Parts: sequence; structure tokens; C-alpha cells
Amino acid sequence: MTSFLSGLLSPGAAKHRATVATVLAVCGVVSLTACGKSIQIGDSKDPSTPAPAPATSSALPTTAAPGQGAGNSALQVVDSTARDAGLNGTGGTVVGAAVQETPPKWVQLSAVTSPQLPVAHLINVNQAALYRFDGDTAAPSQSNCKDACASKWPPVIIKEGGNVYLAGVNPKEVGAIRRQDGQVQVTVGGWPVYRFSGDAGAGDLNGQGLDGKWFAVGPTGQKAVR
Repeated sequence: MTSFLSGLLSPGAAKHRATVATVLAVCGVVSLTACGKSIQIGDSKDPSTPAPAPATSSALPTTAAPGQGAGNSALQVVDSTARDAGLNGTGGTVVGAAVQETPPKWVQLSAVTSPQLPVAHLINVNQAALYRFDGDTAAPSQSNCKDACASKWPPVIIKEGGNVYLAGVNPKEVGAIRRQDGQVQVTVGGWPVYRFSGDAGAGDLNGQGLDGKWFAVGPTGQKAVR
């Protein structure tokens, strides 16, 4: 387990306070080809604007072998860590209150437990906790956090055509929407995923339960609560 965690985390992460207790394997019994897929990017509509029936392509993405994207409108979900794919660093993912000026080339979602929250919840490659918002919807996937909300709760965005690497998350749960500002946001279980600007370091969960609507997100999009 120690060697696996060393590959999962970014090179400097081990120097942060240790919070990751367990990495949960979800798709270990399925072949890597079956666990890799391309996902089409759906649209997150303004709730004040009548929307057409949701397209099924975002809910039922086609499968593809890792590394074979479906063009600029698609992302590739890969059932392995970025380190396993030969990548180092963060892909461009920032930390804490830092502004994500350009979308990362890749992101990583990892399911862990921690002393603060001993149930499965997701972190990114910087070990920052990831959250979901009760004001959003999962069917269809829609983000209702924008403007000031999105500054406080930065959406987990990614460059078009980028890769989403996973550890302990079933690729079938991962999707993406296009936000109203044109950015592509990752979803899990249909729920748009965010980080919290008030989490300054690895393992922080300062956003948990805020306003009674923000909660750590679990590997199927569920609220991660005790």
C-alpha cells in the first residue's frame, strides 16, 4: 500500500501532513481496456432558460481504449494513475485559493479515507478534497455555482481532449459538462465536482457541510458523510 500511495501522490505531497489512510480499488477485476472510455461533454444550461431534453451521449458515453480520444469535444477517462502513465507534476491543477487561469491538461481523481472523514471521498492530485453542491443537479448534470460562488468553490475543470486519471473510481461514474463560461467541468455520478478555496493544504476539509449544501464527494457522486 505504501508503494501504491507513493505513485498516487505528487512528488512533494509526502511532505504535507499525512491524511490519506486508504485508497479504494473499484475496478480492479475489470480489464484496463474495459475501464478506459471516451466521454462526450454535455451542456450545463442556465436554469432560467428552458432546456431541451438531455442528450443521452453524456450519460452513456462510448468506450475506447486508453489514449484514443474522440476529438476535441471528448475527454479520455483512464483507469490508472497519472504516475502509472508516466506523468509527473500536477497537470496544471492549482491549490487552495489560487485561480485556475488555464484548464489543466489532465486531472486525477482518487478515492481515499482519512482521519477527518473515514468514509470514501475524492481528492485531486494535490490531495485537495473535492466537493459536490446540493444546489446542482445530477440528472441532467448541471452546475448552478457561478460568478462569486465559483470563485469560492472553483469547479474542477480540464482542457478539452484531456485525460482524467483515476484511482479507486469506476470510469463509468465519470462525465463532463460545459459550463456557461465555456469551461469543461468534471462530474462524478452526474454531480459537478469542485474544490474549496478555503482548503489551503493537503487533507483540509474546511468546506465539509458549509451552508448545509456542500459536502465531500464520494466515488459514485454521493455525499461523503460520517
